Amino acid sequence: MPLAPANQSQLIRSSQKDEYYQNFLRNNANEAFQTVAGSKRWLDWRREIELLSDLAYYGLTTFSGFQTLGEEYVNIVQVLVCLENELEGGQESRSGVSRRQTASAWWSLESCLKRWMQQAVGLLTEQQRRACLPVVFVLQQSLTLLHRLHVALFYISGSFYHLSKRAAGISYLRVMGLTGEDGTIRSSYRLLGALSLLQLLITVCLQLNNFRQRQRARQEWKLYRTLSPQRTQSSGSRAARCILCLEERRHSTSTPCGHLFCWECITEWCNTKAECPLCREKFQPHRLVYLRNYN
Repeated sequence: MPLAPANQSQLIRSSQKDEYYQNFLRNNANEAFQTVAGSKRWLDWRREIELLSDLAYYGLTTFSGFQTLGEEYVNIVQVLVCLENELEGGQESRSGVSRRQTASAWWSLESCLKRWMQQAVGLLTEQQRRACLPVVFVLQQSLTLLHRLHVALFYISGSFYHLSKRAAGISYLRVMGLTGEDGTIRSSYRLLGALSLLQLLITVCLQLNNFRQRQRARQEWKLYRTLSPQRTQSSGSRAARCILCLEERRHSTSTPCGHLFCWECITEWCNTKAECPLCREKFQPHRLVYLRNYN
């Protein structure tokens, strides 16, 4: 029987089926460990248990050369497109061993990277940590946009439902032949992919506009900073202080809830959290009010 590329619906159903069995294996492993070792140790090791459960699931299926339960459910098989013309039968067994070794190395590498990151963050000062927060926020947003772009491309092309398989070049072929509904299914998903790309483009435009507004706010703050500092203390009174920088409040700015901060401090805070540092009330950064003649 000739093999044909798997369509989008088959890949999605296969992934959902695999997620169902992965969750089933995770829950049973968590219950068993909690019963044997107790709740306290389970709380400390639950993430490692879930990772080991996933490794066990794919170790018994993909790494062993078998279909996963989701792939078997929709009759599809994995093919490594970039290497399928170069690998021979004798090399396939060695590639399976190398993949298992890579998974083991990744497990130890993750632990080393985690320890290194904790040590590096511990060496940073509070001011340096605050400066790194916007960078982390940008990385998080970039990863989210990358994932959405990947999903939209999957809907259009019909290949690589997971980012890891796109990077490795792993696609799927279905065992069953072509059906009359295959063209209709692919056309429907292509339309969904085009709409997803349009939505992603609008999201990027809105985020760029928000970034420009933040840059404009910073430029305005630099302009206001050249003005004489606001002195609110009298001969016998104590100056009002900003709770963010713990210094005398300069260029007082009010949040919608009425709390006062330095202009620089509250705008930098809003770059990472759009909420009041005191009462945690949510608000948009454009609602900040700069008090020009506040005494």
